[in-house]
Amino acid sequence: MAVLDFAHLTWEEVRDLDRTKAVAILPVGAVEAHGPHLPLATDVIIADAMARAAAARLAARGYDAVMLPALAYTAAEFAAGFPGTVSLQPATVTALLVDLARSLARHGLGVLAVANAHLDPAHLAAIEAAVAQNGPETGTRIVFPDVTRKPWAPRLTEEFRSGACHAGQYESSIMLAVRPELVREAIRRSLPANPRSLSAAIRSGQTSFEAAGGPRAYFGSPADAGVDEGTRTIEVLGAILEEAVLAELAP
Repeated sequence: MAVLDFAHLTWEEVRDLDRTKAVAILPVGAVEAHGPHLPLATDVIIADAMARAAAARLAARGYDAVMLPALAYTAAEFAAGFPGTVSLQPATVTALLVDLARSLARHGLGVLAVANAHLDPAHLAAIEAAVAQNGPETGTRIVFPDVTRKPWAPRLTEEFRSGACHAGQYESSIMLAVRPELVREAIRRSLPANPRSLSAAIRSGQTSFEAAGGPRAYFGSPADAGVDEGTRTIEVLGAILEEAVLAELAP
C-alpha cells in the first residue's frame, strides 16, 4: 500500500480508499520558542518526521497511511513568555481534535493516529481529553501514544528520560537529521549544557520555562547533538506510533 498526502488527493481518490486498510495520521506540534538555535516550528517538524516514519512502516504492512496536514497551534503556556510562541486554550485543542476525528469518520476514516512532539502538560492533557471523548461508539478512534509515559518513554534517549530535553541534544539531533538548514549551527555549538529537568520542575509546580531554569528556552545539551542520534530517534518514534496503531486495530 502507500503513504498518501491527504491534502494532495482529490475527493474522488479519498472516496475510493479501502477504508479497511486506511489510517489517518496527524502530526501535532507547537509554534513556540526552542532555544536560540532552533526554529519555532521544531515540534511540528519532529512530529512530521515521526508521522512519516510510522506511515512508511504501516504502508509496508499493507495499509494506506494517509498523512494529514499538521496541527501547528496548541497549548504552549510554558513558553508563552518568549516572543514567537503561540498558545491556545487546552479546551480549544480538545475540541479541534474531536471535531477533526469525527469529520474524518463521516468519510469512513475511523482511526486517527496522533504523532505528537509537543510535551507541554496542558497540551498532553488536551489530547487525552479528546481520546476520552472518541470511543468506538462515535465511529472514530484517536490513537495517541504518549511518549512521556511507559511503555514508550524508556525506548527514547537518556536525555529525553532525564526531562532536560527541550531544544537540547534530543530535539537538536532530530532537527540536524531532517532539517539541518534550519539549525543555527554556530549558536548551537556554543551553548552550555542546561541539566535542569523540566519534568522535575513540573512536579514541583513550576509553570514556565523561566521558572524551571531555562531563561533561553532550552534544556539539555544542544552542543552534543548529532545526525546519527537524530536518525535513530526518528525510527524509534515511528515504530512507537506504528505499534500503537496496530494495537488499536488488532481487536
